[in-house]
Amino acid sequence: MPAEFHELRLIINTHEPGVRLDRYLARQVGGISRTRLQALMEAGLITIGEAPVKPSHPAKYGEEVVIRIPGPEPSPMTAEDIPLEIFFEDEHLIVINKPPGLVVHPAHGHPSGTLVNALLHHCRDLGDIGGTVRPGLVHRLDKDTSGLLVVAKHERALAVLARQFKEKTAERTYRALVWGRLHPPEGRIEAPLGRSPRDRKLFGVVSGGKEAATRYRTVETFELFSLLELQLETGRTHQIRIHMQHVNHPVFGDSQYGGRNRRLGALTTAQRAFVARVLEALPRQALHAGVLGFQHPATGQYLRFESDLPADMKQVLELIREKGK
Repeated sequence: MPAEFHELRLIINTHEPGVRLDRYLARQVGGISRTRLQALMEAGLITIGEAPVKPSHPAKYGEEVVIRIPGPEPSPMTAEDIPLEIFFEDEHLIVINKPPGLVVHPAHGHPSGTLVNALLHHCRDLGDIGGTVRPGLVHRLDKDTSGLLVVAKHERALAVLARQFKEKTAERTYRALVWGRLHPPEGRIEAPLGRSPRDRKLFGVVSGGKEAATRYRTVETFELFSLLELQLETGRTHQIRIHMQHVNHPVFGDSQYGGRNRRLGALTTAQRAFVARVLEALPRQALHAGVLGFQHPATGQYLRFESDLPADMKQVLELIREKGK
């Protein structure tokens, strides 16, 4: 096999009658879309018993599927020399500690200056892994959420890492400052998420939405706030922020989900003045992805990384603790 191809092998493990091979593989192989799988099939790069197969080929129990994935092509996006805080890097992946305010990938309103532009400069051969807009991205963080991200350097690593996130074996723990005190102080929030029917740019708890669950634990309580540790069981867009708003404890500073004005009307004049001071010190949601753990896609070794709170969240906590003295 040419060196420029990555190869994936798997045994079909379903007795579901009539299921198309492209649909089956899209469910089983993380990080590769059904459209990409269909293109690989049309190019003769997905085979069973050395024979190319079509997308409509029925998935038969016990058959071995070989997927040959071409190496990366140059990305049309611009590489930019943006500083990165790198926690770990080898030929398979890179772990980044993302600062607040950095957009992860180009999108409407942010055509450049993103983490992806920085990665294309740092990793010269990242190219077209997983799609030209999001090369190598296994997961994302919102622009104003800080913390740890893992990025794959080739298709095989992307598929293995994406499967761990899909199967919920990857560890993701966050720290958040939220309004109020939660009762009970430790628990689980389960509520389906989808696009808001009132504003398609936002997401919310909606009937018939995608399953979503978040575990939380109170680390520290204050007069008006709580510092929480949260673990994702699923990885939906804006999940923590929406779940905290749903239980009436929005993430402090979150302008989209009630974190900048949710409780101001119930405060005293002195409390409102203090909150205004804290909001000025933190012009974003107080949410940080502090722990990331996963099995290395090549060695199988479990890797776990911890990132300390960024300076702005530390400053806010100091202000709140000082007030409590």
